[in-house]
Amino acid sequence: MNWPFRALRLLVHLTLAQQLVLLALLPATVATLGAIAVLTRQHLASVTDLMRANAQTVALQVATVAQSQMQRMDRRALQRTALSGSYQPHVQQVQIWSEDGEILANSETVDRQRGEGLQVVAPIVADDGKHAGKVMVEISLDAVERAKRTVWFNVMLVLAAALVGVGLAGWWAARRISAPIRALGEAVDRLGAGEDVQVEVAGSAEVRRLQHGFNEAARALSESRGLLESRIANAIAELASKNQQLEVASQAKTRLLAAASHDLRQPLHALTLFSDGLANGETDPVRLQRIGHIRECVDSLDRLFSGLLNLSQLDAGVLQPQWVDFPLDQLFDEISRNFRPVAEQQNLRLVVRKTELWVRCDYLMLSRILNNLVSNSLRHTTEGGVLMGARRRGRGVRIDVVDTGVGIAEHHQTRVFEEFYQVESQPHQGRDVRGMGLGLATVQRLAALLNTRVELSSQPHRGTCVRVMVRSAEAAPALAAPGALPVGMGSDEEPNLQNVRALVIDDERTILEGLQVVLTNWGAEVMTAQTRAEALACADTWDRPPDVVVSDLLLRGGDNGLDVLAALERHPRGIGAATARLLVTGETKPDRLREVASSGVAVLYKPVSPKLLRQAIGAQLAAVREIGNKA
Repeated sequence: MNWPFRALRLLVHLTLAQQLVLLALLPATVATLGAIAVLTRQHLASVTDLMRANAQTVALQVATVAQSQMQRMDRRALQRTALSGSYQPHVQQVQIWSEDGEILANSETVDRQRGEGLQVVAPIVADDGKHAGKVMVEISLDAVERAKRTVWFNVMLVLAAALVGVGLAGWWAARRISAPIRALGEAVDRLGAGEDVQVEVAGSAEVRRLQHGFNEAARALSESRGLLESRIANAIAELASKNQQLEVASQAKTRLLAAASHDLRQPLHALTLFSDGLANGETDPVRLQRIGHIRECVDSLDRLFSGLLNLSQLDAGVLQPQWVDFPLDQLFDEISRNFRPVAEQQNLRLVVRKTELWVRCDYLMLSRILNNLVSNSLRHTTEGGVLMGARRRGRGVRIDVVDTGVGIAEHHQTRVFEEFYQVESQPHQGRDVRGMGLGLATVQRLAALLNTRVELSSQPHRGTCVRVMVRSAEAAPALAAPGALPVGMGSDEEPNLQNVRALVIDDERTILEGLQVVLTNWGAEVMTAQTRAEALACADTWDRPPDVVVSDLLLRGGDNGLDVLAALERHPRGIGAATARLLVTGETKPDRLREVASSGVAVLYKPVSPKLLRQAIGAQLAAVREIGNKA
């Protein structure tokens, strides 16, 4: 059943010349074999008939001689007659039978090997016309076999000669037909490789027409390829120009955002300090309410600037994960303390489920991610609330932040993680929910640094669920709280700054006055300077170095707060290891952020709330004292 299919597959894999030769040989072979078979059969039939006639003749001769001998029943004479018949050519045996079948005489050849024979029977007729017996003559067919072998040998010779002739003729014809086609195939390969190819027009009319058509197609293809290459080159040049323009625009945007952020943070930081100074000791409810409104505006601006700062830090590459094992419930409690008042103010529920799971992660980065997610959910939820919980998933822990807010349409869900992308929404219950579109972008970037992923699923008007996967860790209850906590977070206790000597350096007079008011209210002794020269002049006059130096990063004349701290360290009466150092800056340029990160000096980014400033100063003073005690 499979032979025809195998033959077809074999035929398909043959070359054109081989197929043409095969097509020439097959009919010639079939015709030659048919003709030879017919002629051979006729010749062998003729030889066989000739041998039968010869045997018949011998049998008649023996029957004629044996007629009288049968009448006398002379067995000896019959034996001699049979023996004489066996001497005839090709006769192998002669028998004389009586009428009732008795063998009266039998003669067989003994001088030659017997083979296959042909038997012929002739009657013995008496004088009265009655049958007196029979004569059987067996004649050898060796002559027929010799004739058959001779015929087949001649047949093979003729067939081989015919096939060789037909094969040579077919091969010559196939080569003549396939050579131009093979040349066309090679030209097509070269054309596919991008070469300009033309073939010689020669051969039969059909082949010449095919070659001419190929040349025309190759010429048209070459012209099209040249035109396409020219267009591609132009498109690449235009794309490079566009990319360069985009790069310039991106750098300009970064510089603009950094400059705007820095210039706006300065007065906002001063406003933060002065609002705290106004609230200190104020008892008038009307004024306290107005101060509260000012603080709300400052907090709103602070959130916007924090988004820009987080993005700038990510662009600068200054954030690197600090892997520690800590209980997830500690971070959950912190988020609950931070956002529960916000949720209650909006008549929403914030549910943070207790968990005993531990994770291995960067505490600060994971805190930023969850703070952004919870803040975003509260901002876009009008009723119901926000739920945050965690559950184990294999070797990791999945943290879910689920809200009952307005939701996100499907066509927006893949873009909400882009920078500055915002979904248009209406204010909820008089609350302004607008932002800068940086919260989820920051979440995505931080998740990439933590080698994890953030997944979002949402349905409009039904809510949103955001999932964050982190690595799990073994619980270690005896360990202390993680040391990677950000400055000023995780503790509501305000440090005592009574009689602490502080040097404040800032080129903005309003910020200096605000810091002086705030620090003085906390019981500190404050010295101020706007430039490096003023700071060194203070060092010339003080009787002992300050306990803490709080300096801006960028000062007048292109001076740098880090350089001023270094100059104070070199001053004969300057600061040493017993003096805490703290930078407070509104700078967001990536190169500046990298410079600050590599300095090892603690830094806060403007605007800084008085509470955070007080906690940061207290933390730096405590760190310096701890180092001194160990020394």
